[in-house]
Amino acid sequence: MRSKLLLVISAIILLASCKPYLSDDALLDRIERLTIGYFTDFADPTTGMARERSNDSNPIVTTGGTGFGIMAIIAGAERGYFPREEGVARIEKIVTSLENLERFHGAWAHWYNGETGEAFHFSEFDDGGDLVETAFLVQGLLAARHWLEADNFDLAERIHDLWLGVEWSWYTQGQPDALYWHWSKNYGFKMNHRITGYDETLITYILAASSPSYPISRELYEASYKNSSYYYNGKEYYGITLPLGMELGGPLFFCHYSFLGLDPRGLTDGKTNYFERNKAHTLIQRAYAIDNPKNHKGYSEYLWGFTSSDDPDVGYSSHHPGTPDENGTVSPTAAVSSIVYTPEESMKVIRRLWDTPGMVGPYGFYDAYNPSREPSVVEHYLAIDQGPEAVMIENYRSGLLWKLFMQAPEIQKGLEKLGFYYIEN
Repeated sequence: MRSKLLLVISAIILLASCKPYLSDDALLDRIERLTIGYFTDFADPTTGMARERSNDSNPIVTTGGTGFGIMAIIAGAERGYFPREEGVARIEKIVTSLENLERFHGAWAHWYNGETGEAFHFSEFDDGGDLVETAFLVQGLLAARHWLEADNFDLAERIHDLWLGVEWSWYTQGQPDALYWHWSKNYGFKMNHRITGYDETLITYILAASSPSYPISRELYEASYKNSSYYYNGKEYYGITLPLGMELGGPLFFCHYSFLGLDPRGLTDGKTNYFERNKAHTLIQRAYAIDNPKNHKGYSEYLWGFTSSDDPDVGYSSHHPGTPDENGTVSPTAAVSSIVYTPEESMKVIRRLWDTPGMVGPYGFYDAYNPSREPSVVEHYLAIDQGPEAVMIENYRSGLLWKLFMQAPEIQKGLEKLGFYYIEN
């Protein structure tokens, strides 16, 4: 009798510790709501911009992460997680800050000190304009412009003025064949980092070509972005053809950052269907995890997704397959943000992570998980990982941010200039 009673008590305790079952839509809603909370609770009190990470007491705000956060705030307001008026007020606070922060030929720095408003160096010579981070920010701003234009016209116009002020063509150094990533008033173009693909920077060229005030040409895009040793691929991995990108595709944020606003569905340049390219990249990573050639603990169809994130060993690092940095760390943002490409496959990972003890915190999935380490969970958050999760879940559910960004007439003209067009997907 005593043993039966103990079994009953054990069963009750086990049931009490389990999360209630949620439908796919309810689970996605829960994750989206939690994740968007990062961009309200970790909004810098002075600037309204997104703090770079949750585990840093320094008031460092991130430009690209703020662009992602603007889109997350729009999604949160549209979902009714908070009133629209609150979302508008948050975006207005960010816009006011962006109007007053130091710019570098129209581009913003990668990081700023939220308290002082001064550019904060990302690396030794990177203390000025960062054109790629600026592109991620402008992508979010343009989505906000169209969200606001019906009933907040003045704020939408202020956003438009910020967009017009980015001197994309100045970042060519006067050369006909390149955009350059950085410029500093202290070091000039010393870093000399040409922006080439295929990687996360496609949106930079699309925005530069779309600019009404400082545009670049198609010839420059063809000569620079498409001219690298890791642009064209065409190989098969696990029976899946990858048209563009490095070996095995590279980190999965290549599929996310440029496509939070830019709609990849049916997007083509006549040679590559970008939705299918990103789907292939995602499925190759899943197949790699199932194959698990390095015998990492936990890799399976229920646990995959490799990209740049923190990890238990070395802090922020890339973890994509086939590189020395692949150490068994799975980054939730990788599979979660790929739900637009692989909904069934990504949901398996989402459910596995949801059921993993200690993996879910106050703002959704923690930044990284490595089941071969102790502790296995990296219990903090990064804005650039949280943003794509929230935005891509919303795009999967409603297409909201794609619809808003693609309303920009300048983007339509820029895509046409670069040779992009849409087909039935």
